[in-house]
Amino acid sequence: MTTYINLDSSLHRIVIVGGGAGGLELATQLGDTLGKKRLAQVTLIDKSRTHLWKPLLHEVAAGGMDLDTNELEYLAQAHWHHFRFRLGSMDGLNRAERQVYVAPTFDEKGDELIPRRVIPYDTLVIAVGSTTNDYGTPGAAEYAIALDTAEDAERFRQRLVNACIRANAQTTPLRAEQLQVAIIGGGATGVELAAQLHHTTRQLIAYGLDKIDPEKDIKLSIIEAAERILPMLPERLSKAAEEQLKPLGVHIYAGERVTQVMANAVQTQKGRMIPAELIVWAAGIKAPDFLRELDGLETNRINQLMVRPTLQTTLDENIFAFGDCASCPWPEKNTSVPPRAQAAHQQAMFLVKAIKSRLRGHSIPAYRYRDFGSLVSLGKHSTVGSLMGALTGGSLFLEGYFARLMYLSLYKMHLYELHGFCKVFFDTLARLITRRTEPPVKLH
Repeated sequence: MTTYINLDSSLHRIVIVGGGAGGLELATQLGDTLGKKRLAQVTLIDKSRTHLWKPLLHEVAAGGMDLDTNELEYLAQAHWHHFRFRLGSMDGLNRAERQVYVAPTFDEKGDELIPRRVIPYDTLVIAVGSTTNDYGTPGAAEYAIALDTAEDAERFRQRLVNACIRANAQTTPLRAEQLQVAIIGGGATGVELAAQLHHTTRQLIAYGLDKIDPEKDIKLSIIEAAERILPMLPERLSKAAEEQLKPLGVHIYAGERVTQVMANAVQTQKGRMIPAELIVWAAGIKAPDFLRELDGLETNRINQLMVRPTLQTTLDENIFAFGDCASCPWPEKNTSVPPRAQAAHQQAMFLVKAIKSRLRGHSIPAYRYRDFGSLVSLGKHSTVGSLMGALTGGSLFLEGYFARLMYLSLYKMHLYELHGFCKVFFDTLARLITRRTEPPVKLH
């Protein structure tokens, strides 16, 4: 059965699909301005009930962040900021009728919770993000965990904790792959995860797992097809990260393309066999597959929707797309805007103004991406990165505590866009107090 959602046709209907960083910021800002004043009806659709800033997934996976205290409830955010939230996954589009199709939602028992729905729109914004691209590598889907969602991160953390408990209890020697973690992909996610795992595994073992020697028994490996880790970032940043990872005992296999993933090992094209009990795939992204079949909208080889400089899709001016799921021109570099959190934030803020301008009957200017640099977290106290562009007039290399502070401020800026200054300030103050009464790593 299909349910037709009746939105107020007297108001301009703005439907946003995808509640990631950019989509949620856009819904919040439009709700606070257009929705609150009854100038438009804003609806956000997402397949999850809660939101977590995606760059934090590696901390959840490593146990350094409690998921429950950092998730945001979509329904609560919608109530506070004057937009509507609809739970579900987009699975189709009718451009002629201006309708979004949302797949049915099921509960934990498999019973239908919400039927299939049809939601009308006047302006549609697609911001569904990206998923991990395993390039069809044999065994990757079966044996490797991809950190695409909070559920993925939590599943990896549970397996990590269980692996440590199991190893501590057994009376026989450790197997070759036991307590070994292989991270496929030496981009920001892979590097940050390795550094965080070094810290949190030692914290975990300190809480009573006294039969495990972390320096001898736990091995962390990064496998990267390119000739260096962080291949998309400046070489100086890559070298700085490597210099900080090696003293931590992280083994870096650069120039090694993975050809097969097995239950207890990873094989490379050079014939190297790397034993591992836990395997993470963090090499490459693609947009969700369903975008290729959205009523004829133009996509590229990794399923990204092709958009104009205005972020409108090439074949329909009533449909916008941004973030990781969109291929947006970057004329200054003769390429596309990179899939980064800063790009999604910039595009969300651009669309707030663009949609308002469009409702007034004005033309939309071209979006221009501004690269402010990159920051990569290397554990609790260290970060490396570079600040670029208008912020510095060139390129400024950063590392250490100051870089770490800059990295943490990015998350606070995201929260500021969602909640405003007062809530962010008091939440931060509360965490500074409560964290002193909690273990530094999640133990269960």
